[in-house]
Amino acid sequence: MDIQSITLRLIESPLKIPFITHLETVTKRQAIIIEAKDSDGISGFGEADPFSSPWYSGETIVTCWHALLDFLVPMTLQQRISDPSGFDQLLGSVRGNNMAKSGLGQAIWDLYARQKGVYIGKLFGSERKKVTAGAVIAAKDPKEAVEQIQRYSEAGYKRYKIKISRQNDLNLLSAIRQHFPDGELMADANSSYSIQDMDHLKGLDSFGLQMIEQPFAYNDLVDHAYLQAEIKTPVCLDESIASFQDARAALALGSCKIINIKMARVGGWSEAVRIHDLCLKEQLPVWCGGMIEFGVAKAHSIALASLKGFAMPGDLFASSRYWEEEIVEPEIIVDHGFVRVPDQPGMGFTVNRKNLEKLTVNETTIRWNESRPQ
Repeated sequence: MDIQSITLRLIESPLKIPFITHLETVTKRQAIIIEAKDSDGISGFGEADPFSSPWYSGETIVTCWHALLDFLVPMTLQQRISDPSGFDQLLGSVRGNNMAKSGLGQAIWDLYARQKGVYIGKLFGSERKKVTAGAVIAAKDPKEAVEQIQRYSEAGYKRYKIKISRQNDLNLLSAIRQHFPDGELMADANSSYSIQDMDHLKGLDSFGLQMIEQPFAYNDLVDHAYLQAEIKTPVCLDESIASFQDARAALALGSCKIINIKMARVGGWSEAVRIHDLCLKEQLPVWCGGMIEFGVAKAHSIALASLKGFAMPGDLFASSRYWEEEIVEPEIIVDHGFVRVPDQPGMGFTVNRKNLEKLTVNETTIRWNESRPQ
């Protein structure tokens, strides 16, 4: 691939609408945009998007920058990889840091696809020309939640994920069901419950939810299996699935009936596709989760969601949902509930360098000849 340099850019932008969960209220988003450039001047882009504090995962923006700058990028440049298929093995000596690995891997796969002149999704068997978009409803009170769903329904979103907790679930879901009795709803608990809440969770069956996502601890599989055996609502696992091995264990234990695949959470393209292929073989539905991403990560998620097994709406919101200015062109839009899958090389979108520079608060470039061991 002849990668000559890798540039890290820390970007920052306020959200147009706060993102509210029982764990954190996000009003400003940071991400690390990674650009891998070859000797012909072709660039591939990836995005590492942990949050600024460790409320969702153990990684943060600070730890991710450190892992990329001091370990992952120098290792990648020193080895002079010929194609992305060996990328995972190359970084196998570094444990964890999945979001850092995912962002760097995205940049390398994007560069490779651009060099080959093919849409990145095609490298993994992309089949769709459009993917179904679902909206995330993160609201303080039932009235605000209903208003958000009304706005998104007018834009054609196909599914609504309601952020819930043990304290607000009944009020939120009751009010929403009253206004939208036939709406496609799911609930995302972000580990708000414990096994002691079993009877309470059984009561949520009455709301006709498509699924309840990650009700128990972020690293649990066993209690989720007990829960799934007791409730009618399908359990969906998010944080508990950080690798292919986690997915295998969840299927063996019966911990869930649905898996949310987030490229960032599992470490990048290769692992996400392995989990997709396993679930497709086992006929377990999957869908593409979101991280309040900027356009680069969203472009990769659209490509991932175009694979055969992603039969359920994903967290694929329009650029205008959170951002005044997007960093990719064309702007990502939701049209009658769908996002068009591009057919241009690489991730299918072009980085708007003017907007990227405007949002950049820190930048550093590591070159091949500077990363070689002395």
